[in-house]
Amino acid sequence: MKRYNVGVVGALGAVGTEMMKILEQRDFPVERIKPLDLKENEGKKVSFKGREVEVKAAGEGAFRDLDIALFSAGEGASHKLAPVAVAEGCIVIDNSNAFRMAPRVPLVIPEVNPEDVLWHEGIIANPNCSTTQMLVVLKPLHDKYVIKRIVVSTYQAVSGSGLPGIAELERQLRAYLEEQELEVNVYPHQIAFNAIPHIDSFMDNGYTKEEMKMVHETHKILHNGEISISPTAVRIPVIRCHSEALNIETKKPIDAEDAKKVLSRAPGIKVLDDVSTNIYPLAAKLVGTDEVYVGRVRQDFSVKNGINIWIVADNLRKGAALNAVQIAETLIRYKKV
Repeated sequence: MKRYNVGVVGALGAVGTEMMKILEQRDFPVERIKPLDLKENEGKKVSFKGREVEVKAAGEGAFRDLDIALFSAGEGASHKLAPVAVAEGCIVIDNSNAFRMAPRVPLVIPEVNPEDVLWHEGIIANPNCSTTQMLVVLKPLHDKYVIKRIVVSTYQAVSGSGLPGIAELERQLRAYLEEQELEVNVYPHQIAFNAIPHIDSFMDNGYTKEEMKMVHETHKILHNGEISISPTAVRIPVIRCHSEALNIETKKPIDAEDAKKVLSRAPGIKVLDDVSTNIYPLAAKLVGTDEVYVGRVRQDFSVKNGINIWIVADNLRKGAALNAVQIAETLIRYKKV
């Protein structure tokens, strides 16, 4: 089997660390791994397959010996460095928002639209974490029932803000237990013991950028701009795993029990749904897992063709790092790298 030189940009961050782990866990055909990060982090060491690998500075010249680069370094870094990487002969799989809505950049979830990697021109975008887990679930239902409308409320973990979000929650919890003032830096309000209906900045229409990402990305990935989508994104004091409450309305008649069977056969999904024994997906139980978990599938009696679904996925894995690695695997499968 052909092997590839792979770079991870932002290798010391929360998502970059997961990318390194997942490349190892899935036995991705790596010839050589190259962790890249900020200049000030050059020389630090990370572990890969039982050996220590030195971190290099991400910049011009760093991509010349690479086949694939997984980017997890933020929108600004991606805008600056992704074109450099492509010019140096490397395919970029970018986890930021920098290129998601660019017309000539595929936005890919391998369980949903793998064929879109075929038209890449050097950069492939990884969707927003909340969009990814939602569409893994909705694609098989859309194929059978044709989705007309989606109402989604997300309950997103602080790791979605990277290491600073995790640190802020931990500091506030310690301060609370020590009866000290809770310092607020990362979020607009305290996150400990709270739910903040505010992720990213507000737009003129009253929705946040995070919410509108779910609208625009869904339309692009499904190649369908006719689906109505109404999102609300909420940050909650959970470290890992995003949860979502989905309400969908379909054009064709939909039955909750039949939908459950469809989902149980779909790739990347596990159904945990037995309310008689309190079985449903829980963020606290699913950290470190790769699937999107589905439960509380039930009929919506307020509309003609509707169901409600509860879904949970690890946002650092399927929501970010795993999906990026799966895109790279898809490129190999289609012989596009």
